[in-house]
Amino acid sequence: MKIAVPGALALMADPVASLVDTAFIGHIGPVELGAVGVSIAVFNQVSRIAVFPLVSVTTSFVAEEDSMSNFRDNDKINQENECNVSVSEMEELISPEGASATTSISSFETDSCEVSVEQKRKNIPSVPTALLLGGVLGLLETLLLVLSAKPILGYMGVTPVAKTSNAENLENILVLVVLFSMYGGTFCRYFIASILLWRLRVHVDLLPPSFKHLQFGRFLKNGFLLLARVIAATCCVTLSASMAARLGSTPMAAFQICLQTWLACSLLADGLAFAGQAILASAFARKDYPKATATASRILQLALVLGLLLSRLLGIGLRIGSRLFTSDQGVLHHIYIGIPFVCLTQPINALAFVFDGINYGASDFGYAAYSMAS
Repeated sequence: MKIAVPGALALMADPVASLVDTAFIGHIGPVELGAVGVSIAVFNQVSRIAVFPLVSVTTSFVAEEDSMSNFRDNDKINQENECNVSVSEMEELISPEGASATTSISSFETDSCEVSVEQKRKNIPSVPTALLLGGVLGLLETLLLVLSAKPILGYMGVTPVAKTSNAENLENILVLVVLFSMYGGTFCRYFIASILLWRLRVHVDLLPPSFKHLQFGRFLKNGFLLLARVIAATCCVTLSASMAARLGSTPMAAFQICLQTWLACSLLADGLAFAGQAILASAFARKDYPKATATASRILQLALVLGLLLSRLLGIGLRIGSRLFTSDQGVLHHIYIGIPFVCLTQPINALAFVFDGINYGASDFGYAAYSMAS
């Protein structure tokens, strides 16, 4: 829970922010809400393809290397204790007349066995590798979204529509909402990223000793495997959004509300998967297989309980809470049609997320990719 709860809160940040945008814009009209739904679907598709494989492999690699680093530190502590015991035994064996010799011997033994156990920062090669790759992928994602926005939206089925008599006022409202959301969200992201980076540098060396310590080959090999899995998974959601957009603004608006609710709840289970992945990777690195088995069993049990609980809560809450997002009766009608799907998929969703975390914790990225693609 110490890992799962903060992890779930971090993973839910984007869906919750999208829900807030949906609640604001949903009361403007179904056309505007449908447009937001398409843009968020495109952004989620691109960002998950760029970020998710990197995040998944980084979690496993850092957990493994951190576990091995702690194991080496424990060996150093044991070595230092053994040296201290040998020095004290030698002092007892030497007679008082050899006190001066004892001093020199003790000094020599202590110097030879001196170990710097407590280091301010750990040297984990996966950390600078992941940060560098994340920066490059972020720039590529930005260029793709800026240069290819119109063709992508055209592929999603978005076409210009005439607005109402108060088109100018409506456009001004939309511009204000979008600007506040975009600039406010961007500022918060950079601010939080700066805090996390500052916090990380306290514990880990962010710069590798040399370029050879970076693990690009390991990251790229496993990252490409997960890239195939993410594309297979997210394409279904993106194609669904495209089909809803082609049906009209009202179905797309309902789809947007149901999708963001579904994602926000599903990522609670991803917090469990994140915790299980970190613990499993650490256990496998130490070859502690009983702990790995116990961890996998426990998080699967928790995932099933969480899925059933979410299914029950959404069945009641979404029907009542949908009016927070829109007052349009057509949109509400379509939401009510989608509620059973959102609710009934929560248990299998939770188990699927956790099974992914188990595979990632065992560094079995190949199985995760091939099983999803097939």
